[in-house]
Amino acid sequence: MLGIRIDGDTSLHQLEEQHSGRLFALVNTNRSRLRQWLPWLDQNTTVEHTRAFIKATLQQFAEGSGFACGVWHRGDLAGVIGLHYIDHANRLTGIGYWVGEAHQGKGLVTRACAALLDHVFDELRLNCVEIRCAVGNTRSCAIPERLGFTKEGILRSRQWLYDRFVDHVVYSMLASDWSARSGQSNAHPPE
Repeated sequence: MLGIRIDGDTSLHQLEEQHSGRLFALVNTNRSRLRQWLPWLDQNTTVEHTRAFIKATLQQFAEGSGFACGVWHRGDLAGVIGLHYIDHANRLTGIGYWVGEAHQGKGLVTRACAALLDHVFDELRLNCVEIRCAVGNTRSCAIPERLGFTKEGILRSRQWLYDRFVDHVVYSMLASDWSARSGQSNAHPPE
C-alpha cells in the first residue's frame, strides 16, 4: 500500500475498504459544499457507494493507472488526493483533490500536492502533471498557482455539473519545472 509522510502530523495513505465509513461520513458532512464543484456527489449516497469507489481505486492502483489516498491529519481523515489516471506512454498524469471544510486553510492540500509531485517525478518518473479546476473555484485554483504550475488555458464547457456546464482552468507542471523549483534533478529521460 502506498503511504507518503508529509510531516509529523500529516500523511497520505492509500484508501482501503476499511476506510469506507470514515470517508462516507466526511463526504456526507461536506456534501453541499463539495457539490458546488464536484460532479459525483449524487452517485455517492451510501457507504456501499464509497466502498465501491475505494475498490475501483485499488484496482486502478493494481493496474498502475492511478490511485486515491486519504489525507490524514492528526489521526483524522481530512480529505482525498490522488492520480485520476496515468498515461505511461506520454509520462503524464492528473492530480485531483478535495478536503473537508474543517481542514481548510491549514495548507494540507498544498503540502499533499507537493509530496505527491515528489512521488510522481521521483518514483513514477513521469514528465508532466495536470491539475484541472472549475473556473470560479478559487480555493482549488490557488493550489497549483501556489506551487508554481503554469496556467495552460481554459477548456470551455468541459464538465457537466448537475444543471450546467462549467469551464475548467488547466494547469501543468513538468518534471524540469519541479526540479528547478525544488533544487533537485527530477527530469528523467524515458526508459
